[in-house]
Amino acid sequence: MGKFINEFKEFAVKGNAVDMAVGVIIGGAFGKIVTSIVNDIIMPPIGWLIGGVNFSDLKCELPTVKIGTEELAAATINYGAFVQTIIDFTIIAFCVFMLVKGINKLAKKKKKEEKPAAPPAPSKEELLLAEIRDLLKAKQ
Repeated sequence: MGKFINEFKEFAVKGNAVDMAVGVIIGGAFGKIVTSIVNDIIMPPIGWLIGGVNFSDLKCELPTVKIGTEELAAATINYGAFVQTIIDFTIIAFCVFMLVKGINKLAKKKKKEEKPAAPPAPSKEELLLAEIRDLLKAKQ
């Protein structure tokens, strides 16, 4: 049992697992922010422009079913919610793309600022081997 606990500690404290957990938490919060932007800021004007339609309310009602004397509630196909989800996804994907693009741009800028280290001077052995190689080539 102690080995299992130690393995779990090692996994949980690893940088990758912690980074992933932070990413999931921030991603969840980011998703809520983007959903609010879409639902509360972007979609109302779009709905107003197309005649006061709220996408979340768009649905296709299927016929009611009667079983004996009991009538079941009509099922609905909520295609408006699906359209809303596609719009949410598109905006989230665009925001993540822009974020990654910005981070990559900063990383490239930082790499350009860092000058590559000069290659180390050849050792005495390497110089001697190069000299022997050159002498052998000259003899042929």
